[in-house]
Amino acid sequence: MKSNRILVRYGELTLKQGNRKEFVRQLKKNVQYALSSFNDIYIQATRDRMYIKFEVLSSEDIENMINRLSGIPGIQSVSPCLKIELEEENTLTSHIQAIAKSIDQPNTTFKVSVKRALKSYTMDTFEMQSHYGGVALNATEHLTVNVKSPDETIYIEVRKDGFFVYQRIIQGAGGLPVGSAGKTLLMLSGGIDSPVAGIEVMRRGVTTEAIHFFSPPFTSEDSKQKVIDLCHELSKITGEYTMYIVYFTNIQKAILKEIPDNISMTITRRMMLRLAEKLSDQIGAKAIVNGENLGQVASQTLDSMYVINDVTSMPILRPLLTMDKDEIIERAKKHNTFDISTRPFEDCCTVFAPKSPKTKPKLEAVQKFEEKLNIEQLIVESFNKTEVVSIKAGTVNVSQLNEQKDESSIDENVGGLKIKKNSFEELF
Repeated sequence: MKSNRILVRYGELTLKQGNRKEFVRQLKKNVQYALSSFNDIYIQATRDRMYIKFEVLSSEDIENMINRLSGIPGIQSVSPCLKIELEEENTLTSHIQAIAKSIDQPNTTFKVSVKRALKSYTMDTFEMQSHYGGVALNATEHLTVNVKSPDETIYIEVRKDGFFVYQRIIQGAGGLPVGSAGKTLLMLSGGIDSPVAGIEVMRRGVTTEAIHFFSPPFTSEDSKQKVIDLCHELSKITGEYTMYIVYFTNIQKAILKEIPDNISMTITRRMMLRLAEKLSDQIGAKAIVNGENLGQVASQTLDSMYVINDVTSMPILRPLLTMDKDEIIERAKKHNTFDISTRPFEDCCTVFAPKSPKTKPKLEAVQKFEEKLNIEQLIVESFNKTEVVSIKAGTVNVSQLNEQKDESSIDENVGGLKIKKNSFEELF
């Protein structure tokens, strides 16, 4: 079907009566970021709908845009459509005939569905459905009408600015526009769960930035590349994403040396939370997000969570807490993160996983063993080596967290993405 628009329907934000304008403005900004690689398009946002206008685009580009749009939180559904001016009823008739001929197959049923937003239009809804249904029938040999469960539906919307004709309604992510509900920090491990957790909270309108704990030489550059690729997928939702790579080697060496094996994971997770809280304070994040699933592993029992959470007063959001693993995997596949997450490159938690971790650690015992660690010094050392990875429109910028780079830049290739190392303004 010929198209010159993509019709975008809003999701939950239509309920936001008092501040809908701000939600629509944020959604438009997110759509602009996500579609920044497409040329010659114009985005028009109204109170009830958004339209992506274009004159000439290939069918492949249109499908790519639909895929991008359907993953953006705040969008309920999208439809490629053709806009026809109200005075061009003959063009509308010709287009309905062309659509009918394209679906004309033996035993195929159809209906015409009309939404008449322009109440002053000469024909009412029933009259339009009957009229253009007849147009379709007269143009074909095999089509029959089935108004309850047709094989094909031809949709016509009548609005003050024209007719909008389409055949498909593609479901979107729903929820609220990212950026409408504050910032969070995602603990991104590189496994299946955490990127799904990040996407799920983004559907509730929050912005996420990620923290990843990297332990070379025990974890490889391939494991680091894996999380960069995951962030690239997350960036497709709004067009940009930021991740902080915290060098965790010295902390894990100290834990390996001073802490009994069976509580080493508990203390490792406590150190991670301390670092995540410190970074959250500096970047203005109001909560920490992780991919924990109740009872899935030893560090995710209720007793373990209680002991681990003791080191922070920040809210911790766990959107996957009660999901089945199969459900998480299905969502990972839907979000295109599953294949990346299952690459065979271990992260720091996997490499140092104890053989028999405690599932019911005692807070007092854990605190006692932590006295053997110089916690503040270890945290400062990690932050001094932290890298900032910023992804925007497919370009990856890598900088040191607290060091000003010089003005020269070096381009590198990482997994097919362009990495640009250049000057970095102080964040804090």
